[in-house]
Amino acid sequence: MPQLPVRPDTPCVAVCSTTFDAVCRGCGRTVAEVAQWAILSATEKEEVWLRITAQGYPQRGGLSR
Repeated sequence: MPQLPVRPDTPCVAVCSTTFDAVCRGCGRTVAEVAQWAILSATEKEEVWLRITAQGYPQRGGLSR
């Protein structure tokens, strides 16, 4: 099994905004991913990391999208 990259504990950038969207404008995670982050496996977290970085997240300031 390939080694997973070393990542921060969470993609959170303390710019939480899901008021009008299902996706946080700061980190790019869905509301469900944020809520379940602590119980996701390392592989599941890596899948989220790959998706959000491909989409240009996490973003400081959060509103540039």
